[in-house]
Amino acid sequence: MLTSGLLIMGIGGQELIIIVVILLLLFGGKKIPELMRGLGKGVKEFKDGQKEDSTDDTKDKTTDNK
Repeated sequence: MLTSGLLIMGIGGQELIIIVVILLLLFGGKKIPELMRGLGKGVKEFKDGQKEDSTDDTKDKTTDNK
């Protein structure tokens, strides 16, 4: 899944390795897991917010029909 998405954008294996090496040089080995953890929490909160919004929409539709 991830591989096909990267190939569509034109990023191959060699380019991906170069990007990872540059990230390691810039942030170091200890900082990258913290960054990814924060990114994961942000994505989770975004998805939870979308779910809450869609449930609010369905509640509004049911109350409008009454």
